[in-house]
Amino acid sequence: MTTLTIVMPVYNERETLRTALDRLLAVEMPVPTEVLVVDDGSTDGCTETIADLVDAGAVRLVVQDPNQGKGKALRRGIAEASGELLTILDADLEYDPADFPALLEPILEGDARVAYGARSYGGHAAYSFWFVIGNKMLALWASLLFDAWLTDIETCLKVAPTATWRELDLQSNGFGIEAELTGKLLARGERIFEVPISYRARGREEGKKIQWTDGVAALWILARIRLRGK
Repeated sequence: MTTLTIVMPVYNERETLRTALDRLLAVEMPVPTEVLVVDDGSTDGCTETIADLVDAGAVRLVVQDPNQGKGKALRRGIAEASGELLTILDADLEYDPADFPALLEPILEGDARVAYGARSYGGHAAYSFWFVIGNKMLALWASLLFDAWLTDIETCLKVAPTATWRELDLQSNGFGIEAELTGKLLARGERIFEVPISYRARGREEGKKIQWTDGVAALWILARIRLRGK
């Protein structure tokens, strides 16, 4: 695997998009990297802030309109990607792109096919008590259903061969795509390599979009995949 595509789904992230891309482009990646921004029907003009990066070829921009959800934006990015490996980076500054080289290492060295960036929840990283407990419950539920051991399935930083992403035939349009991806990977016998990463959770006032209902939906998505597997 010698090339990588980083898909960045974007919806109304004018305040953070440019900073997120500047931080990403400053990282010395171990393989040639395509940065693919998928604008999911933004109405705040956020892509205007990166027009120079697009014109210079540093970033590739795909626009879908109207807004269709994070899952649909990711699926568009997966279909458009040209790299042999694929990963995700949100535009909200919660994740540090400097973690990518360490995340890619087990795959590039042949120790794993799939790697997840596992978050540790200190005070700076906890959006709320229930946010942390919900994430831990989802990881435990997935581990129980598929006889695995994972500590973080809702992490944004996931790396796998692009062909694998496409073979999974992901269907979710919203945040449920995170649970669907993990469930389908585990159902086909993939062993997920977890790498510690840094994380800074933003709050509702900063634009955090995920709701508690998304966690409930994720529980059901995982159970449904497990039952279908049986």
